Amino acid sequence: MTRRILLVNGPNLNLLGTREPEIYGSDTLADVEALVSRVAGEFSLEVRAMQSNHEGEIIDAIHAAREDCAAIIINPGAFTHTSIAIRDAITGVELPTAEVHISNVHAREEFRHHSYLSGIASCVIVGCGVQGYDFAVRRLATLLAG
Repeated sequence: MTRRILLVNGPNLNLLGTREPEIYGSDTLADVEALVSRVAGEFSLEVRAMQSNHEGEIIDAIHAAREDCAAIIINPGAFTHTSIAIRDAITGVELPTAEVHISNVHAREEFRHHSYLSGIASCVIVGCGVQGYDFAVRRLATLLAG
């Protein structure tokens, strides 16, 4: 069995550390990727990380994960609330998937309360800051261990 997790970060997450730090904190995307890799290493898991502002690139990465990944961590950003296509891609690859949001989307604008992914995700982690990614790795490792 493959021992790799695909880490997907969606639109605007490349701006972590500078975009609305009062909401998203000061950690950068590189910090998030390093955190995920460190925690994954505790479980002998590898990480392939990608970030894109383009829905099709995210879908292509999810499709490719079917070949060499055991699970997916995704912070779909604004695509959470708009992308049935990303939902269908995740459903199609049939890999355990953790949906992560840095902020508590339920304490924000009404339009952020709905997620197209939550209903098909193995777990949803919301409002824990970047620590949510740590939780996601640990939960997926537990699921992969059986």
